[in-house]
Amino acid sequence: MFLNVAALSYGLGALAFTLLAVAIRAHNRRNPESPPLALPAAASALWLALAALQGATGAGQQLTALGELARNAAWLWFLSHSLRLLKGGAPLSAWLRQLINGLAALLLLTLAAQVITLLWPTRFFAFLGYVVLPAMLAVAGMVLVEQFYRNARTQDRWGIKFLCLALGGMFAYDFYLYSEGMLFRNLSEAVWAARGAVNGLLAPLIWLSVARTTQFLPVSISHRMVFHTVTLVGTGVYLLLMAAAGYYIRLMGGEWGLVLQYVFLFGAGVLLMVVVFSGAARARLRVFLSKHFFRYHYDYREEWLRFTQLLTAGEPGVQVYERSIQAIAGLVESPAGALWLKRDDGLFHRAAYWNWSDLNGNLPEDAPLARFLAGRQWVVNLPECRTDEDLLEEIQPPDWILDNPRAWLVVPLMWHDRLLGFMVLETSLARIRFDWEVSDLLKTAARQAATNLAQMQAAEDLTVARQFESFNRAAAFVIHDIKNLVAQLSLLLANAQKHKHKPEFQEDMLATIESSIARMNRMLAKLRDRQEAAGRGLVELDELLREVVASKSAYSLKPQLRVEANDLRVQADREKLARVLGHLVQNAIEATPYTGRVGVTLCRENGYASIVVEDTGVGMDEAFVRDKLFQPFVSTKGTGMGIGAYECKQYIQELRGDIGVESSPGRGSRFTVRLPLAPVEDAGG
Repeated sequence: MFLNVAALSYGLGALAFTLLAVAIRAHNRRNPESPPLALPAAASALWLALAALQGATGAGQQLTALGELARNAAWLWFLSHSLRLLKGGAPLSAWLRQLINGLAALLLLTLAAQVITLLWPTRFFAFLGYVVLPAMLAVAGMVLVEQFYRNARTQDRWGIKFLCLALGGMFAYDFYLYSEGMLFRNLSEAVWAARGAVNGLLAPLIWLSVARTTQFLPVSISHRMVFHTVTLVGTGVYLLLMAAAGYYIRLMGGEWGLVLQYVFLFGAGVLLMVVVFSGAARARLRVFLSKHFFRYHYDYREEWLRFTQLLTAGEPGVQVYERSIQAIAGLVESPAGALWLKRDDGLFHRAAYWNWSDLNGNLPEDAPLARFLAGRQWVVNLPECRTDEDLLEEIQPPDWILDNPRAWLVVPLMWHDRLLGFMVLETSLARIRFDWEVSDLLKTAARQAATNLAQMQAAEDLTVARQFESFNRAAAFVIHDIKNLVAQLSLLLANAQKHKHKPEFQEDMLATIESSIARMNRMLAKLRDRQEAAGRGLVELDELLREVVASKSAYSLKPQLRVEANDLRVQADREKLARVLGHLVQNAIEATPYTGRVGVTLCRENGYASIVVEDTGVGMDEAFVRDKLFQPFVSTKGTGMGIGAYECKQYIQELRGDIGVESSPGRGSRFTVRLPLAPVEDAGG
């Protein structure tokens, strides 16, 4: 029964492709630039006719196999020839040359196996020439079709999509037929019989593409295409090998053979999925392909588009630092990084990190590493520094970078001729070798990232300036009101000499004074006293802290003072320093319930006076501490102006000190103020 069905099926397919070949030939006469599809269509018609003859007579299997080989050769030639034409006369890349040479070798190997089977029939060569190698040719056909469609320009795919669909379906059906034959050591008669009709159904799709397209437009061979193609080829070869191994296990496993085969195939599938979804495996494959198949390691157009898209993704101003790290780290397949930016105190502080929270430290702007990055504008290869003593002596990276085994590259962020900051990247997942191409790519990308960061900082500074302008405008209105109150009170005082004995005047005077005081109190509630500093002098910190703590003792929650070192003196404006420390204590009290605790500790620490204000209050999250705590006009209190914390940091830095914060939601906060101690001679004088 299957013979008669196969004869009908392949006969219909032969008729369809014969008509297709004739139609394409006529079409090509009117359109000389049309694709050369007549020869592959004729080869398909010849093979289908031989298969129909085999289905009718039950003989001629070897001749049909040779006809199928000719059909495969014709279609693979068409795809390879089209790719050659797309190069426009330019020499083929190493990847294309190796691919085409591999296809030619595979065709010759299949032909040799089939000829050997004709001359000296053996089971091994028959299985190889009629099942295994045709399956590999089907995989090669799918690879070329996928490559052809993936790299076609979007506007060209309208014309070639039906051709790619037809050829992809043809090779996919062949792969299914032969892979099943490899697994069960015998081709399925039903699948083989239906193959002719399946091919016949594909002929109209090919004709649609011919009618739509007069010539195949240029297609570029990109790094991404090569990556996907190699992945597809490797997957196909892996599945073929696993199918053969599964059959061997079934054959040799006895009564447990079928069970072991299913277990083995499932395990092989799981292993394939693990490898396919492994980031390190994909990264190493990309590097391998770049090294061996391309002149340059990177597809710069694709890398730059991906870099720009990641750098500008998301909402404006949100996570710009983190996106900058991810964008630059992605260029070298680095899984982590951290960013340092220069602040007003002359230090490079860590501004953000990505998957690397434990790398932290500050770098002075006059440090050797900072001078090297600003002067040379080189990307520093830390493994090379660790082995080259001369280079290490010149660069002198800080110990918190050099001693970290994960640190790989230090990338300068140059804005014009100024070092805006730098990034530290972790060792690449793909073990990329650092060379001139990697260095140039990172330096160029870092300049682009630095431009974005500089623009963001300029926008933030402009926003702060506008807020200060608004603040000053409000202050001008307040001053105007104060001037009016002064004029009113001056007039009252001038009239007092004449009317002070009159009861009516006395009542008006008291009402006016009461109204003026109320208005001034309201203004003072809106505008803090920002009087100019009266100059610096020696300040006894233990005495000052006792006054600050005493001034806060009216609250139900009384702060506790612990002095671990006496006679600690600093050069500062006493009133301003008292206001700054009082603000920290006040904030701690307001953030802590009356059942909690607020403590103030004074101690000596390596030439500095350390003042610790800690509480058990609501605390703050890391993002707020890093991005908003010390920014002007940002406050967590509904009535706050957002100036206090900003003023604290500015004045402490003005005294050449620093302020650190440790806080977590629900566990309280710890502010540590470090101020340089006054020299002994100043203290004694």
